[in-house]
Amino acid sequence: MLVKFSSSTSGQIMMFSPAARQLLEILHKDCSARGVITTEQLPEAIDRLRTAVAAGSHGAGDTPPQQATTAASNDDSNDDSNHDQADDSPPIGLAQRAFPLIELLEWTRKEDGFILWEAAKDF
Repeated sequence: MLVKFSSSTSGQIMMFSPAARQLLEILHKDCSARGVITTEQLPEAIDRLRTAVAAGSHGAGDTPPQQATTAASNDDSNDDSNHDQADDSPPIGLAQRAFPLIELLEWTRKEDGFILWEAAKDF
Protein backbone atom coordinates (compact mmCIF):
# COMPACT_ATOMS: atom_id res chain seq x y z
CA MET A 1 0.00 0.00 0.00
CA LEU A 2 1.22 3.50 -0.80
CA VAL A 3 1.22 6.47 1.54
CA LYS A 4 1.20 9.97 0.03
CA PHE A 5 2.75 12.87 1.94
CA SER A 6 1.50 16.21 0.60
CA SER A 7 2.88 19.60 1.53
CA SER A 8 0.57 22.58 1.60
CA THR A 9 3.37 24.58 -0.05
CA SER A 10 5.95 22.34 -1.73
CA GLY A 11 4.64 19.22 -3.42
CA GLN A 12 4.27 15.58 -2.49
CA ILE A 13 6.12 12.30 -2.11
CA MET A 14 4.88 8.72 -1.99
CA MET A 15 6.33 5.69 -0.24
CA PHE A 16 5.31 2.18 0.68
CA SER A 17 3.53 1.77 4.01
CA PRO A 18 6.37 -0.08 5.85
CA ALA A 19 8.75 2.82 5.20
CA ALA A 20 6.07 5.38 6.06
CA ARG A 21 5.29 3.50 9.27
CA GLN A 22 8.94 3.51 10.29
CA LEU A 23 9.21 7.27 9.77
CA LEU A 24 5.88 8.13 11.39
CA GLU A 25 6.77 6.04 14.43
CA ILE A 26 9.95 8.09 14.82
CA LEU A 27 7.71 11.17 14.77
CA HIS A 28 5.35 9.59 17.34
CA LYS A 29 2.44 9.76 14.91
CA ASP A 30 -0.35 7.22 14.49
CA CYS A 31 -0.22 5.26 11.26
CA SER A 32 -3.78 6.09 10.36
CA ALA A 33 -5.25 6.49 6.88
CA ARG A 34 -4.97 10.26 7.25
CA GLY A 35 -2.90 12.53 9.41
CA VAL A 36 -1.14 15.86 9.69
CA ILE A 37 2.17 17.33 10.76
CA THR A 38 1.25 20.89 11.68
CA THR A 39 3.35 23.99 11.11
CA GLU A 40 4.23 24.04 14.81
CA GLN A 41 5.32 20.37 14.74
CA LEU A 42 7.64 20.69 11.72
CA PRO A 43 10.85 21.78 13.56
CA GLU A 44 10.56 18.92 16.07
CA ALA A 45 9.73 16.43 13.30
CA ILE A 46 12.82 17.44 11.34
CA ASP A 47 14.98 17.16 14.47
CA ARG A 48 13.59 13.72 15.34
CA LEU A 49 14.25 12.33 11.85
CA ARG A 50 17.75 13.83 11.67
CA THR A 51 18.58 12.40 15.11
CA ALA A 52 17.32 8.95 14.14
CA VAL A 53 19.34 9.02 10.92
CA ALA A 54 22.47 10.18 12.75
CA ALA A 55 22.04 7.43 15.34
CA GLY A 56 21.61 4.89 12.55
CA SER A 57 18.51 3.44 14.19
CA HIS A 58 16.86 0.48 12.52
CA GLY A 59 13.14 -0.06 12.27
CA ALA A 60 11.38 -3.36 12.73
CA GLY A 61 11.56 -4.07 9.01
CA ASP A 62 15.29 -3.50 8.62
CA THR A 63 17.58 -6.48 8.28
CA PRO A 64 21.16 -6.11 9.48
CA PRO A 65 23.56 -6.20 6.50
CA GLN A 66 25.26 -9.48 7.46
CA GLN A 67 21.90 -11.28 7.71
CA ALA A 68 20.77 -9.87 4.37
CA THR A 69 24.00 -11.02 2.73
CA THR A 70 23.70 -14.49 4.25
CA ALA A 71 20.07 -14.80 3.15
CA ALA A 72 20.93 -13.69 -0.38
CA SER A 73 23.81 -16.15 -0.66
CA ASN A 74 21.62 -18.99 0.62
CA ASP A 75 18.94 -18.24 -1.99
CA ASP A 76 21.20 -18.58 -5.00
CA SER A 77 23.97 -20.83 -3.67
CA ASN A 78 22.88 -23.72 -5.92
CA ASP A 79 22.02 -21.61 -8.97
CA ASP A 80 25.01 -20.59 -11.09
CA SER A 81 22.86 -18.85 -13.70
CA ASN A 82 22.24 -15.77 -11.56
CA HIS A 83 25.83 -14.79 -10.85
CA ASP A 84 25.81 -12.08 -13.52
CA GLN A 85 22.58 -10.65 -12.10
CA ALA A 86 23.58 -10.71 -8.42
CA ASP A 87 22.65 -7.56 -6.57
CA ASP A 88 25.65 -6.60 -4.45
CA SER A 89 24.16 -3.29 -3.32
CA PRO A 90 23.55 -2.80 0.39
CA PRO A 91 19.98 -2.79 1.69
CA ILE A 92 18.17 0.53 1.78
CA GLY A 93 18.65 2.11 5.18
CA LEU A 94 16.85 4.66 7.28
CA ALA A 95 18.80 7.59 5.85
CA GLN A 96 17.68 6.84 2.29
CA ARG A 97 14.08 6.43 3.39
CA ALA A 98 14.04 9.54 5.60
CA PHE A 99 15.83 11.99 3.28
CA PRO A 100 12.88 12.75 0.94
CA LEU A 101 10.56 13.35 3.89
CA ILE A 102 13.12 15.52 5.68
CA GLU A 103 13.50 17.61 2.53
CA LEU A 104 9.72 17.96 2.17
CA LEU A 105 9.43 18.97 5.84
CA GLU A 106 12.19 21.57 5.49
CA TRP A 107 10.73 23.12 2.33
CA THR A 108 7.31 23.24 3.96
CA ARG A 109 8.70 24.83 7.13
CA LYS A 110 10.30 27.64 5.10
CA GLU A 111 6.85 28.54 3.76
CA ASP A 112 4.99 28.07 7.08
CA GLY A 113 2.96 25.20 5.66
CA PHE A 114 1.90 21.79 6.92
CA ILE A 115 2.12 18.16 5.78
CA LEU A 116 -0.82 15.82 5.26
CA TRP A 117 -0.50 12.11 4.68
CA GLU A 118 -3.06 9.84 3.15
CA ALA A 119 -3.34 6.09 2.58
CA ALA A 120 -6.10 3.72 1.51
CA LYS A 121 -6.49 2.53 5.13
CA ASP A 122 -4.71 2.47 8.48
CA PHE A 123 -1.31 0.83 8.18
